[in-house]
Amino acid sequence: MTRPPRAGDISGVSIPSARETFKKFLAQKGLRVTSQRLAIFDAAFARKEHFTAEQLLGFARSIDDSVSRATVYRTLPVMIRSALLREIDIGSGEKFYMPNLEQNTQIAQVVCIDCDRIFEISAPFMEWYGSTVSSKLGLSPVSQRLQVSARCNTLRDTGTCPRLS
Repeated sequence: MTRPPRAGDISGVSIPSARETFKKFLAQKGLRVTSQRLAIFDAAFARKEHFTAEQLLGFARSIDDSVSRATVYRTLPVMIRSALLREIDIGSGEKFYMPNLEQNTQIAQVVCIDCDRIFEISAPFMEWYGSTVSSKLGLSPVSQRLQVSARCNTLRDTGTCPRLS
């Protein structure tokens, strides 16, 4: 049974537990646990919306002003390999990131091409689909993603979008 979310949790999974997982992953890879890397982790996991590397740099510098751009760009792939962070490519040339505390690989992404906002919903049907098509090829799925590009109906109908700032 899953416990209810508490302060400091995203989706019912403990951020302190994820932080410890990150520290262990760094040690396993022979990388030092530095205050800058932990500031990057903390900045990323404080986010409720998708963010870019440059946005993460600003968030991390508000925690520790010694965080460098290079450290952010070197730490992001480590966080992705640890499976604590997901990278999302919407085809705009810029990658977006989101904490992956649920470890959910059955996600559908809907990208609004009017405001570049990314919406994510659980898509449990993808497990069946991924298993079915993979098994026909003698493979086992590891992860999968469905991405839909869409336009804002409100913008089309009224000329304004509530998500555009």
